[in-house]
Amino acid sequence: MNKFKLMLASVAITALTAGASVAQEKVRIAFIDPLSGPFATTGTQGLAIYRHSVKELVNEPGALLEGQAEFEMVPFDNKISAKESLIQLQVAMDQGIRIIAQGASSGVANALTEAVAKHNRRNPDDPVIFLNHSAVDPALTNDKCQFWHFRFDANADIKMDALTDDIAANPDIKKVYIIGQDYSFGKAVAAAAQRFLKEKRPDIEIVGNELHPIGKVKDFTPYARKIVGSGADAVITGNWGGDMVGLGKAVMGAGFDKPIYTYYGATSGITAAFGEEGDGIVKLVGAGQVNPPATPEAQEFVGAFYESFPDLDFGQPQMANVAPMLAAAINEVGNATDIKAIAYALEGMEYDSIVTGKTVMRDSDHQVIQTVTVQGQTPDDILFEYDKSGRGMVAETVVEMASADSSTTCEMKRP
Repeated sequence: MNKFKLMLASVAITALTAGASVAQEKVRIAFIDPLSGPFATTGTQGLAIYRHSVKELVNEPGALLEGQAEFEMVPFDNKISAKESLIQLQVAMDQGIRIIAQGASSGVANALTEAVAKHNRRNPDDPVIFLNHSAVDPALTNDKCQFWHFRFDANADIKMDALTDDIAANPDIKKVYIIGQDYSFGKAVAAAAQRFLKEKRPDIEIVGNELHPIGKVKDFTPYARKIVGSGADAVITGNWGGDMVGLGKAVMGAGFDKPIYTYYGATSGITAAFGEEGDGIVKLVGAGQVNPPATPEAQEFVGAFYESFPDLDFGQPQMANVAPMLAAAINEVGNATDIKAIAYALEGMEYDSIVTGKTVMRDSDHQVIQTVTVQGQTPDDILFEYDKSGRGMVAETVVEMASADSSTTCEMKRP
C-alpha cells in the first residue's frame, strides 16, 4: 500500500480511538480553470480528478490535521482567459481562500503567478500559494520562478526530453514537422523540440515549424496539406483541446499515417474523435500512466474514479498528487492557515505516489520530478479506455525520475 495512505489510515485510527469529536474545518482550494466554452472538458476533467483524490486520499481517512479538517474544492470558471482568471483570483481571495490551483493554459498560469507574487509582496502577512497542476511552460520554474508557485506536472522541456528519446531511437524518422498554438507553451514546445533533436539526432531535418492562433482555427486542412507535402516522417505538437482534435483529424484525414507526437492527444473527446485512425499513430507524452496501472493501488484508485465519474477520464495522473502532498505539508506545519510554513514544507518534499512513483518537489525551482511516459493509442491491452471509445493510451517508454538532473535558471527569493 502507498506509504502516505498508510500514514493517513494510522492517523485516522488514532483520532477515532482518542474519541475525538470536533467539527471539521474546511480548507478551501480555489480551482481556477475553464468550466465553459471550447476548453470546458479539460477543466471539468481536472476538477473531477481533484475531487476524487481529495475524497480517496485525504478526506475519507480523516487524516488532515488528525481529522479536524478536510479539503473543499471551490470551482471558478476562468473561460480560459487570463483576464478572467485574474478576476476570479480576486474573487477567491475576497472569499478568504489562500490556496489556488490552476493548470489549463500556461498563458493563464503566467498571469496568475505574477498576480500571486504581487499580492504577497504587498501583503506579506497574508500570502497566497499557487499550485500549478498542468501548465508546463518551462519559464514558470526558470526565469519566472517564484517562491509561492509549485508545479506538479513535468514541464515542456522534461516531456520533450522523453519524447525525443523515442524519436531518436526510430531510424525511420528523418524529417519532423513541428506545429503548435501561438502562445508561451506552444513556443516552448517548438524551442525544446529543436534543441533536443539537434542534440540527439542532428541528421533529422525539421521541415516545418509554425504556430497558429489558439482556439481560433476552424479548419486545419491547409496546415495538414503542408505537413503531408513536406514529406515529414513525424509530427510534434503541443496542441490541446479543440485545437488538438482539429489538427489531428485534418492531418490523418489527409492521409498522414506516421507518428504524431503530442502532449495532450487523448481524453476529453479527443480519443473518440480520432477513433481507429489514431491507432498506432497518435503518441502521448505525460506524467505517470493509466495503462497499465503503475501499481495495484493505482488500479483500484483509477477504477474508483471511473465509478464516480463514468462520463469523464482520468487523463492527467499527476493531478492526483496535489491534494495529498498539500495535506502532508499542512500536517507537518500543524495548521492550514500558515501559508508560508506550508510552502516551506512543500519544498523538497518526497512523495511515494501510486500513479507517478517516487515524486520529488525540487526545492531549487519548485519543479516536480517524477515518472514520465511516452504512450501510444491502441484498442489492445487496455484496462481503462478513454472517451468510451474502446481504445486508450498504453505506456511504451517509461522514464523514472525524468530529467532529475536537469538545470534551472531559477534564482529563488524566499521570504
